[in-house]
Amino acid sequence: MNNLKIIYEDNHIIVIEKIPNIPSQADKTGDVDMLTLIKKYIKEKYQKKGNVYLGLIHRLDRPVGGVMVFAKTSKAASRLSEQVRTKQFKKEYLVVVDGRFGKQKDILEDYLLKNGQKNISKVVKEGTKNSKYAKLEYETLKYSQEIDLSLLKIKLHTGRHHQIRVQLSSKGHSIYGDQKYGTRGKGKQIALWAYKLTIIHPITKKEITFISVPERNKTWKILEDVHLDK
Repeated sequence: MNNLKIIYEDNHIIVIEKIPNIPSQADKTGDVDMLTLIKKYIKEKYQKKGNVYLGLIHRLDRPVGGVMVFAKTSKAASRLSEQVRTKQFKKEYLVVVDGRFGKQKDILEDYLLKNGQKNISKVVKEGTKNSKYAKLEYETLKYSQEIDLSLLKIKLHTGRHHQIRVQLSSKGHSIYGDQKYGTRGKGKQIALWAYKLTIIHPITKKEITFISVPERNKTWKILEDVHLDK
């Protein structure tokens, strides 16, 4: 796969930049997915016979691009999955939202209820049956008064269904280009990007950080003049 962007690879893990609008794994659409693409890459590069093992550790919504890690061995998959459970698996996102938050930095805490049939979630009152606690923190990196859009950096503390999209839209700051929860940018690419991933390497035990930055064009022109970690 020529357009597969590999950020890092060793014998235990492979870190890639997920292509927007491609599912993380196979779904009912039958469309090509990242898991299958990476398996094909490994099979061809290393001339492996038979099935290629590749562990899916986490997912990104189909329209979202950015950094993802996959495990190349079952031991690596088990250890990375444990990091997800124990919150050692740290994820940060870039997002462009409608309007401007009153605070430059804040923590959002809500309870989300998923509707599996409609594939949507919504904010509900604490104690609502089957609801799950959701927490994120945001920091405004830039506000453009001309287009009334803000660039935020998001740190996720929980990984709920459509969490960032739902929490932001419930506060009146939906993500630009969000076709499910948004108010602006209909028909545009969603301005949500998995920007930074920090993990403990499953074998070396060293903390490592991987970064992926979207191209500064179209939806992401607001990134111009913004300093980001490289």
